[in-house]
Amino acid sequence: MFVRPARLWIPLFALLGVLAGVAASAAAPVKLTDVRLWSGPEGTRLVLDLSALPRHEVFTIENPDRVVVDLANTQLAMRKDLPAGQGPVKGVRSGPQAGGGLRIVLDLSAQQAVKTFAVAPDGSAGHRLVVELPGAAAVGPVPTAKQVLAASSAAIARDAAPIDGPVKTLSVAAGKQRDLVIAIDAGHGGQDPGAIGRGGTREKDVTLAIARKLAAAIDAEDGMRAKLIRDGDYFISLRGRARKARELGADMFISVHADSVPNRSVSGSSVYVLSLRGASDEASRWLAERENAADLMGGVSLDDKNDVLASVLLDVTQKEAVSNSVEAADAVLASLRRVGSVHGPRVKHAGFMVLKSPDIPSMLVETAFISNATDERRLRDSAHQQRIARAIHAGVRDYFYEKPPPGTKIAALAAARRGGGTATQTLAER
Repeated sequence: MFVRPARLWIPLFALLGVLAGVAASAAAPVKLTDVRLWSGPEGTRLVLDLSALPRHEVFTIENPDRVVVDLANTQLAMRKDLPAGQGPVKGVRSGPQAGGGLRIVLDLSAQQAVKTFAVAPDGSAGHRLVVELPGAAAVGPVPTAKQVLAASSAAIARDAAPIDGPVKTLSVAAGKQRDLVIAIDAGHGGQDPGAIGRGGTREKDVTLAIARKLAAAIDAEDGMRAKLIRDGDYFISLRGRARKARELGADMFISVHADSVPNRSVSGSSVYVLSLRGASDEASRWLAERENAADLMGGVSLDDKNDVLASVLLDVTQKEAVSNSVEAADAVLASLRRVGSVHGPRVKHAGFMVLKSPDIPSMLVETAFISNATDERRLRDSAHQQRIARAIHAGVRDYFYEKPPPGTKIAALAAARRGGGTATQTLAER
């Protein structure tokens, strides 16, 4: 008579145990393991690394200006100090809240707009809560496309003026010609470390080191000027990188990266250009943004063109840019061969977002495989970084001397080299 109830007690106790375990698990505090702050041209970001995503609230306070982040049931579990202030953020502080919560406070120099979003775990990265201040950071103004065009028009007007008297020196003569502008993009940055090698090498650190060395080599070349898209540890969106290159009036865009694949035996350098199959979507976007595309055709507005004609013009421009990209990338790949092994005999094509500027020859250089132990050691070596930078510079120089844009100092120097005369003579004759 009591057998049936006795048999029911066992699962009941088991169920109570499961419920107790669930309750204990739910009560376990979330751990805040890291707080990272970056400021760059597109704004400032605070990234909170968390063991789980807690209930949270983000709001602003005035007099003095602050951003407050309240995290429910969260404990500070960092092994380092909170980051120092950057950009509009004067400082970061934290304090416990009633009920086991945690408050993070950003002290601001002025009122800021605030955006917040969560990022789900991805690979080795866990839960992240991002607080974004989209306003411009204190990194100096970037010229707009109209300002660049105005400066170019002024330069053209100066070049058209007659030269009074004989040209005596190369520097004076060459001053009438513009320098080529090479935009150098150090991949990743800020909260995006890129690939990480087994030795702990972060792609974003390697790319910035090589980019700076490449910029120095280009600046030392007569007739060329380097512009770094990223010159610090901050995040820039992929579209933002291409947009900045256009605003700087770049003649070429080079994005520097360090590849990573599951097969750790793969090594060597690679050079990529845009695949035309991945180009049409970006051309369509430019077509839709007529105002932004007004100067895309070297000053020819698309506003008065019908969709078909505008689309054809954009398509021609982009195909020419890709064709020039291939030629330049071939020269860079040939130069990299002299530094070490390359992964594949030819330039590769892919739909990288950062390469989709419709009118600028662009390439992405995978300097080595950070996932390969030997390549990783080389990437950490400053001397090897210098060799890679010099190889990329040599390839760019070879391309532009072979195909110099008219009206540039390189065009005059290349003409003098081919004609056996001096650059001074060539320029004086123009």
